[in-house]
Amino acid sequence: MKPTSKRDIATPLSATANEFRDALLSGLCSVPKAIPCKYFYDAEGSRLFDQICNLPEYYPTRTEIALLRAHSAEIAALAGPSVEIIEFGAGAGEKIHIVLDALESPRAYIPVDVSDFWLEAAAERLASAYPHLAIYPVTADFGSRLRWPFSSTARRIGFFPGSTIGNFTPAQARDFLSATAQLLRGGALLIGVDLVKDPTTLHAAYNDAAGVTAAFNRNLLARANRELDATFDVMSFSHYAFYNPVPRRIEMHLISGIQQHATISGRSIHFAKGDAVLTEYSYKYNVDEFQELAASAGFVPRALWCDSDRLFSIHWLESEAN
Repeated sequence: MKPTSKRDIATPLSATANEFRDALLSGLCSVPKAIPCKYFYDAEGSRLFDQICNLPEYYPTRTEIALLRAHSAEIAALAGPSVEIIEFGAGAGEKIHIVLDALESPRAYIPVDVSDFWLEAAAERLASAYPHLAIYPVTADFGSRLRWPFSSTARRIGFFPGSTIGNFTPAQARDFLSATAQLLRGGALLIGVDLVKDPTTLHAAYNDAAGVTAAFNRNLLARANRELDATFDVMSFSHYAFYNPVPRRIEMHLISGIQQHATISGRSIHFAKGDAVLTEYSYKYNVDEFQELAASAGFVPRALWCDSDRLFSIHWLESEAN
């Protein structure tokens, strides 16, 4: 297999100023104001998120890594030999090493991420570590429809770690899972899912003492200033994240501390004191609830791994051939 053009895999996410500008203007002129969370991940946002993953309050990363390491042999047995693996939201690529090391003779790896910076760096590291593995990095919004980059009879395995599925509403999550079941038909999806738990644990995870999550959140506005010549007074916006127990989700916002105007490409946006900009949802699931969601999207739940404190779960979902 030869490396394939990104256009053969998906409609690439163009990180152009026009797209970012249009998303900002549309979101900040809506009621309530909102910015899509996929724009967190420029080079600086990706760097800050990597720091978040190593914070003492942020349990998901270390818990998921421990589960992958503890159950890697079981995962490899379920996957079988000579598979092709696609990772949604590949990021820095740390977790895929655990999976690749356990698999028997994987044939190809397709990391998909919105961040060019992080994706290219991770792909270079993986190419050095696995010289015989075909790697096809693609910069794309993994929420869009993806196409397999080549024709083969190998089994397809999806990898979606980090509980990023929680950034979708349940309806969006079902749509993503349904499309993924079709993409992986005859294969399986290995997916991390954050669980409903004590709200104090969740609050600490999204409001770390070092302020890294706050910097990550504000970087959306700093990115607009850098890339679009916007005029946000970044530090006049406060990071605000809380757990809403009714929809069972973290809601992350930026709150304007003053009455102000910011311009984006010459267009003025008004903020009253206390105005909120929604930047992220992070839904939490019960195990049975998520398995029912996956089943409704065409997957068959086959295996489940949870830590002893029931903080986090990893699911093996199979997509039957059709």
